[in-house]
Amino acid sequence: MLFDWTEGALAEGLRCYHSHEFFDAHEHWEGVWLKCDEPQKTFLQALIQIAAAFHHLQRGNRAGTRSLLRAALRRLDGFPANYGGVDTEELRNGVRTWLDALESESSRPQLHFPQIR
Repeated sequence: MLFDWTEGALAEGLRCYHSHEFFDAHEHWEGVWLKCDEPQKTFLQALIQIAAAFHHLQRGNRAGTRSLLRAALRRLDGFPANYGGVDTEELRNGVRTWLDALESESSRPQLHFPQIR
């Protein structure tokens, strides 16, 4: 299965993610994830975990945010710099930046959310 980010549930999830509607992004992507085979399934699960992590952050659950970002990073680490139409290396770097900030700051970091391009 090839990812098509231009239409359907993946595109709608991406639109939601970029609009910081993280719960909705997670929901759109989960419908696709259920139909995927490996390795796409693991890759999409990482994106879902990132969206879910930032939904937790919006609700004030920093521990849940950190846990989900760590899990997503573990899943992404096995993928090349670009995979499925996504700049995976930029995404990994963004997740690492957030993890570092969440572990060192007592308030919500003033960072841009990791980009999914």
